[in-house]
Amino acid sequence: MDGVTYQRFPTVKIREMKHEYMKFELRETDASIANALRRVMLAEVPTIAIDLVEIESNSSVLNDEFLSHRLGLIPLVSDKAMDMRFSRDCDACDGDGQCQYCSVEFLLNVRCEGDQTLDVTSQDLRSADMAAMPVDFEIGRGFDAGGYDHSNDKKGIIIVKLRRGQELRLRAIARKGIGKDHAKWSPAATVTFMYEPEIHINEELMETLTLTEKLNWIESSPTKVFDIDPNTQQVVVVDPEAYTYDDEVIKKSEAMGKPGLVEIYAKDDSFIFTVESTGAISAYQLVINALEILKQKLDAVRLSDDTQENDEQFGELRQHMGGVS
Repeated sequence: MDGVTYQRFPTVKIREMKHEYMKFELRETDASIANALRRVMLAEVPTIAIDLVEIESNSSVLNDEFLSHRLGLIPLVSDKAMDMRFSRDCDACDGDGQCQYCSVEFLLNVRCEGDQTLDVTSQDLRSADMAAMPVDFEIGRGFDAGGYDHSNDKKGIIIVKLRRGQELRLRAIARKGIGKDHAKWSPAATVTFMYEPEIHINEELMETLTLTEKLNWIESSPTKVFDIDPNTQQVVVVDPEAYTYDDEVIKKSEAMGKPGLVEIYAKDDSFIFTVESTGAISAYQLVINALEILKQKLDAVRLSDDTQENDEQFGELRQHMGGVS
């Protein structure tokens, strides 16, 4: 057993990347690591979100608790969240969660003076820290083909609507947290991964089918995985990743009396990830932060006393087994 190692060296290849969207391949690893990465992205990458609301005046149609809940769900730019302290661990404010190291203060003061209904939105929140503002999904997208800036047309996320004479005045404190504690802190809108499919068509068996039978076989797949080459009239794989592991083409092959017409396998060590961010942090930063947190967790397990004790026990077991003839 000495010298045997199960160490693997995962590789990542980015296919597509935008600010709030990323698609990449994770190879040379297994499903446990892929799922661990996905769960960390969903539940353990920290962001900041409004966690305390002190309402001074509210004459709107929504009660205080409803407004507080809506404020908490507004995504905030959280690029600095990894460097902030959790309020429960902050020694600067004795866990009060209201200091510059573990919180960001927001103020909102709006009153409707006109006859038209006034929309109170996330853009009306005034932050004490310009690095922690409500997410604006129109940043960098506000110019049309003629160069006109539409960014001012963006109304933000509606909090409440006010009629003439109504007002809303409050103070809110945003704190660092993770999605495991509350969904408002999750930076991910969705994170999915799938096994990369490997598709092999039996060309000799396929040649025994007529063109009509080939088309019927292709149409049995609910997604556009296969097609007919217009030049050779051969069935080709056009999009293997569109396959949903529904086995419909395999069932169709058996129904046609042609079992083995196609073989489809899921690669055990290759995964395709799709990541969508809420905008609190970029999709790329979400993946990087998740990898860093996963590394910290693995280091904590590796360095724990229980792990060292187990390693010693397994070492003694290996020696014992090595001495058995």
